[in-house]
Amino acid sequence: MSIVIINNFGQYNHRISRTLTYLGIENKLISNTTSIDEIKDLNPEGIILGGGPSIENIGNCKEIIQQMDVPILGICLGHQIIAEVFNGETKSAEIESYAQIEINIIEESELFKDMGDSVKVWASHKDEVVKLPENFKILANSDKCSIEAMKHNEKPIYGIQFHPEVQHTPRGGEIFENFYRICKEYKN
Repeated sequence: MSIVIINNFGQYNHRISRTLTYLGIENKLISNTTSIDEIKDLNPEGIILGGGPSIENIGNCKEIIQQMDVPILGICLGHQIIAEVFNGETKSAEIESYAQIEINIIEESELFKDMGDSVKVWASHKDEVVKLPENFKILANSDKCSIEAMKHNEKPIYGIQFHPEVQHTPRGGEIFENFYRICKEYKN
């Protein structure tokens, strides 16, 4: 098994799986109530925490972040869950929006390797991370949100506010390929 996608019941979770399949990346979409032992039995190389409607309905996501020693990518709600686990803060956005925006890549990192200084993405700004978690750095921001992407300083844990799995993020496939490369390198 390569990548396990945790379904937090957002409207795009199935698209994450389809996009990875299209890119030739083996993956499995599972419910956020799947036990840690069952996830460990899948022997994932990496985990993607999908989006969802509410921080109140995240199943075992906190335990997954705390107990799994593999690279993790949180998308939208997954990004916010990571922030909460590491003592960041999430709240409703001042300006709620759901649109294509341009993010500024302020640190290239492995996730944004060879992507330049800015990228157009499809982002949901209903809730967003407003306080950077402990031991994290900001990788990207925008005029809508100061923490569009972040990374743990020591662990391969990444969070992104936007959706790389939709066509309105034209270079989203590159982000997934970069994450897959991170997973492969981490295992070695």
